[in-house]
Amino acid sequence: MRRVSKKKTLLVLTLWMMYSGAAVQAMASDIGESTWRRSALSEEVPPGRPGDLPSLPHLLSLALKNDSQLARQRYRMQATRQEIPKATAGLKPQVSANIGYSYQQADNIYTDNPERYPDEVYDDRVSGVTDDTYWQVELSQPLFNLERWKGIDRAREEVDAALLEVAVTERDLALEVVSAYLDAYLASSKKGLLEAKEESLALQRRQSQRAYELGLGDRINVMEAQARLDQTVADQVEAENELDNALSDLQRLTGRLADFSGMALGDLESVELDRQHHAQRQRWLERADDNVQVLLARQQYEVARRDTEVRRASRYPQLNLNLSYGDRRSSDELRRSRDLTASVELSADLYRGGYTTANIRQGELTNLAGREAVFNESRLATVEIQRRLRNLEGGFRRLDALSRSIESSGLFLQAAILGEDLGLRDLVDVIDARAELYDLRIRFVEVICQHIADRLNLEAAVGDLDTADLFDAMSLLQRITTSKADDVRRTAGTPSLSDIKDVYASP
Repeated sequence: MRRVSKKKTLLVLTLWMMYSGAAVQAMASDIGESTWRRSALSEEVPPGRPGDLPSLPHLLSLALKNDSQLARQRYRMQATRQEIPKATAGLKPQVSANIGYSYQQADNIYTDNPERYPDEVYDDRVSGVTDDTYWQVELSQPLFNLERWKGIDRAREEVDAALLEVAVTERDLALEVVSAYLDAYLASSKKGLLEAKEESLALQRRQSQRAYELGLGDRINVMEAQARLDQTVADQVEAENELDNALSDLQRLTGRLADFSGMALGDLESVELDRQHHAQRQRWLERADDNVQVLLARQQYEVARRDTEVRRASRYPQLNLNLSYGDRRSSDELRRSRDLTASVELSADLYRGGYTTANIRQGELTNLAGREAVFNESRLATVEIQRRLRNLEGGFRRLDALSRSIESSGLFLQAAILGEDLGLRDLVDVIDARAELYDLRIRFVEVICQHIADRLNLEAAVGDLDTADLFDAMSLLQRITTSKADDVRRTAGTPSLSDIKDVYASP
């Protein structure tokens, strides 16, 4: 009968382990299928063609591989994933083994009264000295442990939060690359325009100096021309520094030095922007909850809620099935044994000095703090969307005004050249008109770059920034960019500086 009882015990234990292992494995499989999709910014993008602008999507793909901050966040996410097998392990059988040797010298009833135990079997016990060698294998299977089951749900939410943290880091990296790229493009464009402006103003200074030497002008005109030339040189140096800083930032982020040297501004009047895409203000505001920072705050709130559930579950009792087998070999025959033990154990914490109550209250307060964080991030996302929409609307009006101003300035430059030919204007007027045109083109490019930045930040604010948006930004920049092999000063109806030099050289 005893052997049959052992077999029944082992059969019950085996069936329970098979059921428990299958259930936990199924849960782990469900957890592994995360609902969080891979970021669209992680797509592999080939580099641009030689002679084109540096490809912004390609630079971002390089940054996603090169950035140490993002790599650190990804490793932390992978480390957080290990919380799931750690949590599921608490519901699986726990097996332990121990082996030992003991030597004992005893003073007890046997050693004090040896005459009472004359049989040979008591010889070692009467001597008071025993040598034991023993080993034991123990298995413990949780039958009911609500705290550990809730811990699996918490681990799953923690993994989703870690994935969102990676997404936030990717978004911030994308915006940082975009900012550095636009700074480099703007500084490169300003540098080229200021070089041309410097050449024009140098010609103006020489003309003023010549007129002063011939008695046709005064010293004030010479000093004014010199001051404008010096200011342009200073602006050019500043643009060079801004370009170096932007390229340095791009190299730090991507691991590669971008080259903007072969690019120059082309025709700015042909730029057309999509204004309907940003016109539906309310629809943009309704998407504030899709902001990845809001999603992260909501997920962290969910983690806090699950953690509170784990803390509350610690009040419930725990039921465990325990099985052990031990073998003891001893010099004392009466101590020798082989034991198989099966037991069901119910345990509960009755009083821990107020720790459980304080622990649960702490979780509830953390939960409330997480809820307020969600509200705060939602408000911040709404404010960011409103700000970017205002910037875009104001940018459209500024671009319209600058386009008209550039067109008028080009017509004025043509009229100044014609007036100089007819003797109604002098060369200084021509150079002034051209310098003003350079300034307007610089301001136009600044507004274009700000428009691109606002548009991409708006997409990021609603959680919709992807590689397609970067290609759209590149397309806009390509439309206003030309190669330096072409005439950098070519605009609609705008003459080149060689025309002005010919005027200056004419008798």
